[in-house]
Amino acid sequence: MSRMPDSRSLPPIALSLYRIVIGFLMAGHGASTLTGFPVKPTGPTLSPTTWPGGVAAALQLVFGLLVMIGLGTRVCAVILSGTMAYAYFSVHQKHALLPMANGGEPAALFSWSFLVIAIIGAGPVAVDALLARSRSDHAESARSTRPSRSSSATVPGTD
Repeated sequence: MSRMPDSRSLPPIALSLYRIVIGFLMAGHGASTLTGFPVKPTGPTLSPTTWPGGVAAALQLVFGLLVMIGLGTRVCAVILSGTMAYAYFSVHQKHALLPMANGGEPAALFSWSFLVIAIIGAGPVAVDALLARSRSDHAESARSTRPSRSSSATVPGTD
């Protein structure tokens, strides 16, 4: 019978769920801007080579997916945080000072959300964590298969 997570394991799992949802939302935003899927964007779809909107949408799609699966999470999150900060200050700030007045709440929220993910990391449910465990297991098995120095075997050149 499966048990509910205890209080010590719940926060790391919640961090992973937070990262997955934020990455999914960002990837969806980028996909929408580039392709009109899953929903039509508020403006026209853009080519990924169009500066700055198309390039930003390509970054949102690719890095949003990487954050969602937890691969290269911290680097991708820093890039997305900066992209959203750039969007806020270059697109929204000129209309009004406060995010509620200039339509920049989503950009501000995404910027801070990705900054939090960059600082805290991916959490336990991530490809990054799986790769780290795999490297650790591989290093541990390599250490256990090496002959120890206290072995009675002779070392060449020490006879």
